[in-house]
Amino acid sequence: MSTSTTTLPAGLTAGTWTIDPTHSEAAFTVRHAGISKVRGTVALTGGEITVGDDLASSSVTATLDPATVTTGDANRDAHVKNADFFDVDQFGTWTFTSTEVREDGGDHVIVGDLTLHGVTRRIELATEFNGSAVDPFGNTRAGFEASVTVSRKDFGLTWNAALEAGGVLVSDKVVITLDISAIKQA
Repeated sequence: MSTSTTTLPAGLTAGTWTIDPTHSEAAFTVRHAGISKVRGTVALTGGEITVGDDLASSSVTATLDPATVTTGDANRDAHVKNADFFDVDQFGTWTFTSTEVREDGGDHVIVGDLTLHGVTRRIELATEFNGSAVDPFGNTRAGFEASVTVSRKDFGLTWNAALEAGGVLVSDKVVITLDISAIKQA
């Protein structure tokens, strides 16, 4: 039996859902020195998921604050916030605005424009709907996970240092993962 490529996942209902920053996380992973990975997070400061009657009429917006980037090392955090990387004094907000939400072979994809470091690029987030539930405070919540791999050079983030043995200190490829909890608005 064939299903429509725009059908909402079971348990996700139409309406406006506000991203709950206190129960959501935006994280990234980048290879360091070619031998290990550095992980970090950046605060989601707001966002909204508008669920239409089907996926095609749904949309997502989100804002993030690069000044909140944390990697577990204060010196590294200060470096990635300065002009070598994110330049948070000049580019103090990152945004995502979807242009399409669709099903792709049973998986869900949110396509949209990610703007960071003053550069906007189209990305495709592989997205999983984890279900919905009513929390102890009466809020209806929906959970989502999403991921994408981007080239940091595509966003003008080109700082690097050569390694004595060859290669570079910071990989170009960055894996971004999102764990989102959203609350349905009345």
